[in-house]
Amino acid sequence: MARNIEIKARIESIESLLPLAAKIANEGPIEIVQDDTFFACPNGRLKLRSFSEHDGQLIFYQRPDSAGPKESFYVISPTSSPDTLRRVLSLAYGESGRVRKHRTLFMAGRTRIHLDKVEELGYFLELEVVLAEGETNEAGISVAHELLEKLSVSMHQMVEEAYIDLLAKLPNEA
Repeated sequence: MARNIEIKARIESIESLLPLAAKIANEGPIEIVQDDTFFACPNGRLKLRSFSEHDGQLIFYQRPDSAGPKESFYVISPTSSPDTLRRVLSLAYGESGRVRKHRTLFMAGRTRIHLDKVEELGYFLELEVVLAEGETNEAGISVAHELLEKLSVSMHQMVEEAYIDLLAKLPNEA
C-alpha cells in the first residue's frame, strides 16, 4: 500500500494561507469540489470520493487518530460511476457519514498542501507528505514540520480527528 505522513490543523481562513502556500508550492492552486461518503469498515476507513457524476475514487485507508504527523496507508481505485457505486456500497455496508468540502490543492515537491473549506466545520490545512518505498516516517515528519513553520501554523492548531469524526461530534439539529 502507498504511505504518507498526514497532519491536519484548524485555520482561520483559506485566504490567510493562500499567499504562503503559493510561495512554497511548485504547482497549484487547483480548485476541487469533493463529496466523500464513508461506509462501515472494521479494518480502517472506506470512503467514496465523488468529483462529478462520472469521476470518483474509492479509497481505503488506515491511520491513527492522533494530533500531529501520523502515518497513513492507503489504496485508491478510480471509478467512472460514483453514484452507482455509492448505492451499492450503501446497501452492502451502510453509510457512516458524508463530508462535503471545497479543496484548494498545492504541490510542494512530494507534499500535497490542502486548504479545505469543510461544510459545517470551517477551514483546515491538511498536509500529505508522500513517502517513498522503505522511507522512514521520520523523514516525512521532518518535511511536515518544516512546511508547518513556513505556513506559520502552530502545534496548538493541530486536529487529531478525521472530518467525519468532527462532524459526528456536532450537536444534532432537531
